[in-house]
Amino acid sequence: MEKNYFCVIMAGGVGARFWPMSRTSQPKQFIDILGTGESLLQRTFQRFLKICPIENIFIATNSIYRDLVKQQLPEIAESQILCEPSRRNTAPCIAYANYKIHQINPNATIVVAPSDHVITKEDEFTNVILSAMDAATHNNWLITLGIQPSNPNTGYGYIQFDENEIYAKDNRLKKVKTFTEKPELAMAEQFLQSGDFLWNAGIFIWKLENSMKAFKQFLPQIDELFQSGLPYYNTPEERDFIEKTYPMCKNISIDYGVMEKAENVYVLSSEFGWSDLGTWGSLYEHLSKDINQNAVVGRNVMLYHSQNNIVNVPKDKVVVINGLNNYIVAEDSGILLICRKNEEQKIREFVKDVSIEKGEKYV
Repeated sequence: MEKNYFCVIMAGGVGARFWPMSRTSQPKQFIDILGTGESLLQRTFQRFLKICPIENIFIATNSIYRDLVKQQLPEIAESQILCEPSRRNTAPCIAYANYKIHQINPNATIVVAPSDHVITKEDEFTNVILSAMDAATHNNWLITLGIQPSNPNTGYGYIQFDENEIYAKDNRLKKVKTFTEKPELAMAEQFLQSGDFLWNAGIFIWKLENSMKAFKQFLPQIDELFQSGLPYYNTPEERDFIEKTYPMCKNISIDYGVMEKAENVYVLSSEFGWSDLGTWGSLYEHLSKDINQNAVVGRNVMLYHSQNNIVNVPKDKVVVINGLNNYIVAEDSGILLICRKNEEQKIREFVKDVSIEKGEKYV
């Protein structure tokens, strides 16, 4: 296995759209949301063991989830957990990982990936990542993965590629022309028809030195903050430095801060059964269904005259549902949510209201 290959798994989000299963105390990446016996984080970690040595896999998460990461991934060292004291989006997270890894191996090639994606074609995913890692190692490119779109989804970002600038060793790899974040339906339909747009998977691959150059050019204030910690990375003083420095960082995504500004960005067109699993609706698409198109996680659920529902309840809970169509029914820790599937965007509002009226412990 290539010793210069590293992975950073981002696992710091709250996942409020999966409430009540996903809570501040235990967000969706730490939950067995698919009913497989493994959390999304554990599945992601196992996926990257095929690509990087175990000691080269780092988990970036919020400080409050340190113990959850240690509990779910006991095989990694505590030094492999990058704890963020405050939420500052993906750019500061990646800058921190860059400097920490640079102290270990300045020749690293890194893949950065979220912890909560679903990948159904594992072998093809491995093939795609290894091809991108090889390309990034031998070129000064910042590479992102694009997914062949199957519908004009307005919940995803889109990447337009240049059909005339293709990598000779892998014709799936093409130069990026534009990024568009979550377009309106009419625009998404145009993108789909044009044939030169992909969904943005939010997975990045680059040679460490090229990523650090990009930060110096496009996000110099963030870069300077983390550069000031050079004496502390991978020492007992690292945690104190990060606690003081991290909250000073600008809240900005890597997409907006770097990828949309850089000229050396390439996208690898991919098809490996991907979903970012951002909503109950996206989870519904990935679960097996009964003859009436109900997706059920729970051993004791009885459905009558009900169609197209997603039901997620504790295994020991007996649930009887009659005459319900196109609903989300989810229970966790004494909280029950019943919501129309086509109105799930309101869940964030529900969480806010519950927090105000019932208290933070319920969210």
